Amino acid sequence: MSQPKSFDPNGFSLSTAAVKHFKDSLSLEKTVRGIRFSVEEASGCSGYTYAMDFITDIQDEDLVFNCEDLQICIDPQSFTYLKGTTVDFVTEGVNEEVKFLNPNVKAVCGCGESFEID
Repeated sequence: MSQPKSFDPNGFSLSTAAVKHFKDSLSLEKTVRGIRFSVEEASGCSGYTYAMDFITDIQDEDLVFNCEDLQICIDPQSFTYLKGTTVDFVTEGVNEEVKFLNPNVKAVCGCGESFEID
């Protein structure tokens, strides 16, 4: 049994299930270099929402994380909201979902699509 990784409050990580999910998705895209995670102001709800996009180019200002040979890019502004986050991929019955385990979130809206941070 391997030792669990210690929590890094300044890091960003993906669970094993999330790495597999994203690698499987990227295998279909030949020109994609990685995935960009970002935080945007929510439309319709208060607070913020997460965004994920395949990327072909890494921006100079990006913070780049390597998760088992998967390049993750986060712009510095979004990273202030994503520090310490672990992204997971869960299957519950027939539903599959990317989940953000973000220690910075103080409240989630009723629809579950947006969140607030102090």
